[in-house]
Amino acid sequence: MRQPNPRDRKAKPFSRKEIDEFFARLREQTPLPRTELVYGNHFTLLIAVVLSAQSTDRGVNKATKELFRIADSPAKMVQLGEEGLIAHIKTIGLYRTKAKNVVAISRILTAQHGGGVPRDREALEALPGVGRKTANVVLNVAFGEPTIAVDTHIFRVANRTGLAPGRTPLEVENSLAGRVPDKYRLHAHHWLILHGRYVCVARKPKCPGCVVRDLCRYRDKTFAANRPLR
Repeated sequence: MRQPNPRDRKAKPFSRKEIDEFFARLREQTPLPRTELVYGNHFTLLIAVVLSAQSTDRGVNKATKELFRIADSPAKMVQLGEEGLIAHIKTIGLYRTKAKNVVAISRILTAQHGGGVPRDREALEALPGVGRKTANVVLNVAFGEPTIAVDTHIFRVANRTGLAPGRTPLEVENSLAGRVPDKYRLHAHHWLILHGRYVCVARKPKCPGCVVRDLCRYRDKTFAANRPLR
């Protein structure tokens, strides 16, 4: 992930009132945000998130459409095997490593968790190919835990806006954990991801259409019709 701009880190920190307003506006836009990964149960959610590393949700959904029809449980995934899995996911990045991890995950879930997905961070992070970000997504989406998985989109939004600056994903996660009001915690993860994916994009943020542009501390906002943003 790109290191945050030192100029932006010096911006005046958000007040509690501003943070509340920031999330209130995102909530107004999307009251009940959802992951864009397509899944049918906790297992397929976990696998979809593992496959999404360094890949787009759209690409993963395309690859898993048929896969999850025939292998929607750990036992079925083990039966499919690595080569069978590769035939379905070879269009996404790092597919061989991911296939190895997915089959290994399926074996562990069968042997140690009765075929279910554990609602426990330590157990999740013990699975091959599952790090803190993946565990946070599963805990949030599958089990309704108020976790925030810091991906490239959230890292960018948190630093660019000045909402929760940090040099690493963990720093940003901890900063957000201490700043996001409880009433917004459950959906904060998806609001920030969607904002980064569709508005606060990497190369040319769509500042003119941004609902939090007046709160944002970013100094290089883009303009509309050559008029500066207020």
